[in-house]
This record gives sequence, structure tokens and C-alpha cells, in this order.
Amino acid sequence: MMRPATPNLVTQIRAQHLDQLAAHVRTLYQQPRLRHLFLELTLRCNERCFHCGSSCTAAPAQGELTLPEWRRVLDEVRADFADDLPMLCVTGGEPLLYEDFFPLMEYARDLGFRWGMTSNATLITPEVATRLAQAGMGTISVSIDGLPATHDRLRATPGGYERAMAGIQCLIDTHSFRAVQVTTVVNHETMDELDELFCIMDGIDIDSWRVIGLEPIGRARLFPQRLLTPDDQRKLFAFVRDKRDQGYPLTSGCSHYLGLEWETEVRDWYWMCNAGICTASVMSNGDIGACLGIARRPETIQGNVRSMRLSQVWRDGFGLFRRDLSDGCAACRACDHVDWCRGGAHHSWDYDASRPLICLKDVLF
Repeated sequence: MMRPATPNLVTQIRAQHLDQLAAHVRTLYQQPRLRHLFLELTLRCNERCFHCGSSCTAAPAQGELTLPEWRRVLDEVRADFADDLPMLCVTGGEPLLYEDFFPLMEYARDLGFRWGMTSNATLITPEVATRLAQAGMGTISVSIDGLPATHDRLRATPGGYERAMAGIQCLIDTHSFRAVQVTTVVNHETMDELDELFCIMDGIDIDSWRVIGLEPIGRARLFPQRLLTPDDQRKLFAFVRDKRDQGYPLTSGCSHYLGLEWETEVRDWYWMCNAGICTASVMSNGDIGACLGIARRPETIQGNVRSMRLSQVWRDGFGLFRRDLSDGCAACRACDHVDWCRGGAHHSWDYDASRPLICLKDVLF
């Protein structure tokens, strides 16, 4: 695919689109629409990823929702959002470690929910893949974070790469899912593995490869030496853009505003943080929040499904998320891109210092 010959015209069009999107976001602040509901079934996991945003462990956390409680939540959501059911995004921990995973997801299927899952795939056998299809799963994203030795080291799981790739192949062989995606979290030490990883991903029949940079959240904050440098960021986005230009199904994450020269170059549409205006989550203990990557603090937790109905919280809560983050940051307010960035993403916001933990201005643009 040829690069645009008139970049000035392209950036003008992007600016117009971003103006329209900014107006739409402000409408959503007043009239939010729940499109994706994340269900964190458990914080139990069989891997120990150094970058885990939820700091998952081998043992389930205390007070996790039971099957009857999850069913009641789904019943309420089905009744209260009947005209426009959100898609369920099932996650953890490793969601397959939730004891009643299949009974719960079969129940969701019978209620008419569409659902997808994030998994490390190490527990997916041909039989599990078949059961996932029968339970109605439409999409799945599987984590592969480096070449075999690197993946196993970063996830503290000997043999994890081999089992994950076997799980991916089981999913592919089922021929039952709308999309099988691989997600790779790239850090400073794995930048040099991208080309070899591309050859591996190009050799298997996945539907897309999502390549994202390490974020300074969760356990990753304990390893500042692995965060991406400005040069790493530029190389990463150039890598994704070049492969997309060649027609490969690569995409970057939705994490940050990228500037007029990069917006729509590395993903299909423009920057927007959906937290609290299009996305909500129910955590394993019943807490209600926006995006699961957001720091769990008193001001970000909006209620709990054990004592409150999700629809009521969606209607009356989430005030923190229905305004621009930039309102509380003088540096952001002074930026000439503030109308399009709005202060960035809630998951990478420093709520103590009231500033973004990552800003790509002066890196990409």
C-alpha cells in the first residue's frame, strides 16, 4: 500500500475527524452507552507475569463471587439493558481457573450475550476449545510476550510458550470463532525480538496480532528498566505501521493519543478512552469499576454488585470518568492537543499527582 502523497491534507482530515469524535465523547459523558462489560471471574492465575496489572497469584482472592451471584448479575444486566446488550469480555487472572467457568458462560449464552475472553491459553486442549465454542465464545485474545525462552521467563512459567501455542492451535483447529487474536506486550528488553515474532505469527492462522507497549501499572512498576524508551516507542509504532502498510493484520493497543501523523496509522480508528462511558467492569469481589487496568482506589470503585444494581451505578455513578482528565492537570490544559487527547487514558493516570504516567507528545509528535 502506498503512503499518502498529501500528508497535510491527511492531517487536516484527521483533525476534522478528531473534532467530531471529541464532540461525540462529550455527548457520551451525558448519555453513556454500555457497549462492553468486563467480567473478572477470578484473580487466580497459573502464571506469574512480571507486568500483571492485577498482581494475580496462584490462590483465589478472598470473597470472589459465586456462580449464583454471577448469574444474578447477568440476569439483572439482561433485564436492564435488554434493548442494547453489552458484549461480555471475560478475564481474570486466568478465567479458565474459575471453578464454574463453563456453567456460567453457558448461562450467559442462553441469556443471549455475546462474549469473548482473554486467556494465556495454557489450559486449552482440543476438548476445552470445543467446549468454548459450544458455550458461545466468539473471540479470544491470547498472550504471547516474546520468543519461547523470553516468554517463559517473563511469565515465570517453564513450558508456558509451548503450551500457549498449542492452545492457540487448538482454537484455530476448531474453526468456530470469529477471531483468534494474539496480544504481545513489548518491553525494552524484547524490542529486538519483534521481527522473529512476526515470522512466527505470520506462520499461524490467527486473525490478528495486537502489539502493545509495556505500561507502568501493576507489577510492571517494579521494573522501570523494562519500560519503553522514547526511541523504543518510535520503533514499535513504526514496526506496526509498516506491517499494516504491507497488508498484515497487525494493530496497536487503544491506550494513548498518538498525534495527527500517527492516528489511524497503527489501529483502525481514532484515540478514545472508553472507561466509564462505553465500558464497565465487575471485579472478582463484586466491585464495580470502569476499565480493569485502572488503579483500584476508593475514587475509582463505583459500588459493588452484592449491594447495588449495576444499571443504577452505570446511570448514577462514574462521574470521575465522565469528564476530561485534563481538567485537573495544568500541563494538559495548556497543550494544543488537549481537545483530542483529553488528558489520556484512565488506566495510565497518576491519581495522586493528577497527571498522565505516559504522554507521547514530544515522542511521536
